[in-house]
Amino acid sequence: MVSPVRIWLNRTYAENVFFIDQLRDNPEERPVVVHATHGDPDSPVLAAADTAAPEPEGLSPAGYVEFALDQCAKRAIDVFVPVLHQAAIAAHRAEFAALGTTLLTPPAEASALFQDKATAYETVAPSGIPVPPWWRVRTEGELLAAVDAIEADGGKACFKPAAGAGGVGFRIVTRAPFSLLHLGGFPSPYVPLDLIVDALRSSERSVDWLVMPRLDEPEVSVDCLTGPDGGVRMAVGRTKNGRRRGFTLRPSWIEPARLIARTFGLHWLTNIQFRTYEGRPVLMDVNTRPAGGLHQLSQCGLNAPWAAVSLALGNDPGDLTPGFLGEDYSVIAGPRALRPVVLPGQRSEEPTAGLPAAGEVPATL
Repeated sequence: MVSPVRIWLNRTYAENVFFIDQLRDNPEERPVVVHATHGDPDSPVLAAADTAAPEPEGLSPAGYVEFALDQCAKRAIDVFVPVLHQAAIAAHRAEFAALGTTLLTPPAEASALFQDKATAYETVAPSGIPVPPWWRVRTEGELLAAVDAIEADGGKACFKPAAGAGGVGFRIVTRAPFSLLHLGGFPSPYVPLDLIVDALRSSERSVDWLVMPRLDEPEVSVDCLTGPDGGVRMAVGRTKNGRRRGFTLRPSWIEPARLIARTFGLHWLTNIQFRTYEGRPVLMDVNTRPAGGLHQLSQCGLNAPWAAVSLALGNDPGDLTPGFLGEDYSVIAGPRALRPVVLPGQRSEEPTAGLPAAGEVPATL
């Protein structure tokens, strides 16, 4: 009987329930045991996993590495897909390897580089990667100068944290005064410039923003799988234009992504995002982790999560260029199970999903 592959996903996006689904639905029919940890007891990832445990709170990156090494040793983890404290974990790759655990994460240097968008733009531009105009802003004066420059060139300024993920903190600057128009309908990303300036003046906190012109659609997220040898096995673009989604293999999107993955050692599953500026693709963001929408590549016949795990286990999947591109589609939400609520003083002995790993009792959240 083939032994199961033990895979750990630490604190990650809710969409990675689909990542787990694809691991189980692998073409080799290899059994898998998925362990998940998270700080939110209602994360659907915990319910989707075979076993689950809460993330410890308040640990420093170094403390979290010790926790992770202990988890991998106790649970005999074969493949660890870290998102939380990724760079710190990657810096200890050899210690995880000594336990028999392969880390599905780029080298620590690459993880750290792309955590800071401004530093990333500075670093990739000399390699010939097209980047949009951008300004790093920490003061009111720097903000006003950047907005003036963008608007003088006919653009619309926007900003987001220099370090961040998932579009958190993204805002579009407007000169229109605050009015009832801002209070109608759903909350808007548009913020009047005078309110931003007032907030900067009245706050004792410093900011570190990346200011740039608002980029045009389509947005193209290129999902890459790169081996530890630097060879790119897969690079497929997922296009987004309003509600409409699709796929692309156009070189204008794919080749810059391949170049970034090769040049900067973006091993394993990463996601490189582009938009357009003045009619040409430019880099928007680099995510050194699997994208939440990675499962959408199944419409092209690709099981990217399993291909990465298979590669980690020593089975090179070779070239994963899809033989066909799926038709255009839209994304809608659907219900997913949550773990039962456990009241204080009670303990649940039920497995999270399926059967627990041998000799293991799932932890109570």
